[in-house]
Amino acid sequence: MPAAKRLLPQRRTLLIALPGLLAACAGGGGEPEPLPPLVSGYRHLTPLRLNVADVEIVPPAAGAVRVDEPAPLRPEVEMRRMAEERLVPMGTTGRARFITQVAEFRRETTGGSGGLFGGSPGERLSVRMEARLEIASADGQGAGFVEAQARRQRTLPGGTSDAARRRAAEETVRQAMEELNVEFEFQIRRALRDWLVEGAAPPPIGAPGGIQREDLPRS
Repeated sequence: MPAAKRLLPQRRTLLIALPGLLAACAGGGGEPEPLPPLVSGYRHLTPLRLNVADVEIVPPAAGAVRVDEPAPLRPEVEMRRMAEERLVPMGTTGRARFITQVAEFRRETTGGSGGLFGGSPGERLSVRMEARLEIASADGQGAGFVEAQARRQRTLPGGTSDAARRRAAEETVRQAMEELNVEFEFQIRRALRDWLVEGAAPPPIGAPGGIQREDLPRS
């Protein structure tokens, strides 16, 4: 009996320590810092003024978009926003068509044996984007086109918290969009230079810097 009394405190200590160990395994070391604020959209960049009367943004074809949820930023939404905010029609004839050829955000499970002490599996994030811009003249004939693409990939270790996974997913899509945006502009300036309207748009009549009216003195 005396021996049983000595073992009881040791068993009680083990039962108290185990929940603390589980909490430490699940915590993952605190929440990541929030992402820095984004500049809203692409309007802060130099617009790509095209000598066409209209810019058409074509909906992605079937199979062009694949998004594995959760996806804090959807590639096809960001690609459309880039086209809407950067491509500006400045001509009187002709048409430009922006086409989302590929917009993918994929999640793939990697490693991890599971179980209480085995750890949760890791994850590989992949982003792939491909865009095309076509120019048609006034008679509808193709006058030129450009294509741009971007790829990004990131691997997360097992045990990464949900908040950290969300942050990594958002960063991966952002980085791919930055790459696509730069490549898209480069290709337009290289291959469609003759269709670019350089300089600021002329001010409308009556606006500051436009046609001014001056009252003549009465005789």
